[in-house]
Amino acid sequence: MDCTVLGALEVDEKGNLANWMVPGKMVPGMGGAMDLVVGAKRVIIAMEHLGKDGSPKILKECRLPLTAIAEVDLIVTDMAVIEVKPEGLHLREIAETTTLDAVLAATGADLIVPEGEISRF
Repeated sequence: MDCTVLGALEVDEKGNLANWMVPGKMVPGMGGAMDLVVGAKRVIIAMEHLGKDGSPKILKECRLPLTAIAEVDLIVTDMAVIEVKPEGLHLREIAETTTLDAVLAATGADLIVPEGEISRF
């Protein structure tokens, strides 16, 4: 499979993914997410940038049980597009409705920001 797009509860700066278990909630199992992630050449995560409680979902290190290790290539949120590279998270685009400062404040990991103007979506 060339590409898969799925949601996440957390993603970290190493491209680790947690998307199957919320502590305290009954979960029947991991499902097919692990197979999709490790079987695809490119993994794109589509999610909200912040949790319902306002906490960052993009972190230095995932706190929830992992679905896959170092498999995420691109994170697309309501605030930004972030590319996962070996040296860290590269900010590629920010939403028209937000600012760079807001994206930086809403991200629980360091972002590598390109010099010059950042693309908008």
